[in-house]
Amino acid sequence: MSDSPHIPVLLDAVLESFSHCTEGYIIDCTLGYAGHSAAILASADHLNIIGIDRDEEALTFSRQKLQVYTGRYTLYKGSFAKTMTEIREKPIVGILADFGVSSLQLDKKERGFSFESGTLDMRMDREASLTAHDVVNGYSLEQLCYIFRHYGEITQAKKLAEEILRVRTHAPIDSGKALSDIAKKILYTGGKIHPATRMFQAIRIEVNDELGQIEGLLDALETMQPPGAVLSLITFHSLEDRLVKNRFKCWSKTCICDPHALRCTCENNHALGKMLGRKPIIADSKERTVNPRSRSAKLRSFRFKEAE
Repeated sequence: MSDSPHIPVLLDAVLESFSHCTEGYIIDCTLGYAGHSAAILASADHLNIIGIDRDEEALTFSRQKLQVYTGRYTLYKGSFAKTMTEIREKPIVGILADFGVSSLQLDKKERGFSFESGTLDMRMDREASLTAHDVVNGYSLEQLCYIFRHYGEITQAKKLAEEILRVRTHAPIDSGKALSDIAKKILYTGGKIHPATRMFQAIRIEVNDELGQIEGLLDALETMQPPGAVLSLITFHSLEDRLVKNRFKCWSKTCICDPHALRCTCENNHALGKMLGRKPIIADSKERTVNPRSRSAKLRSFRFKEAE
């Protein structure tokens, strides 16, 4: 288990975003299999990692992987949105989150994330109650339409939901394979992307409250405002990226007056910091070749202002 097949996405860009950090704590909100965290610890002898993950399997793996850095890391099990408010270590010099599902989670068929899996689970926290099976076999037509349309951005959301309801009236849909076969029937386009991709994405977001977790993290950081800390967030689809981009823009505004006001009356000093770069960093062709799952990754960074 010491050699993980998981490849940390945009690793060079992540290390560059924290290159000014030589000591203090970096919070890895989505520890996963510690690919990013191990590289960060290797980059500077006086940096420490606070790792957070909902997946006990990932935490067990990471404890073993990071043994060489004993004394320089602390791991927490839980949602990053909630755990962030409980961290007391200082100074926090960086915060990292990679919102993608790890390769090991996708590839392990028993986790129910893959198109060929024999189960329907998709829980990042295996102690959570809601599963993909519950969503697929228990949600109403209206509920399925909503998550397919809003979380998967599927134009044929209603047609897909109707077919799921039709199939499950005969027998429960018990596997990722059976569910992906429905997508192939309704959504097949002939492109390189598997027709079930957006449907699985939508169900996974619903099961794990992924967008709510991101909003919770951003809310917690807005309250914390760790002085001078760099926040680097990796998103994998437009819904996540839009949340991050809009919040960073909001945090960068110095004036909070009504846009129709004739003059500024707010003292024009309300920015929490500044965005680092106007556009997100994406994987280059070499990385996309080595790690195809990096093709949709986007990294945006923000630096909180120093304490006054």
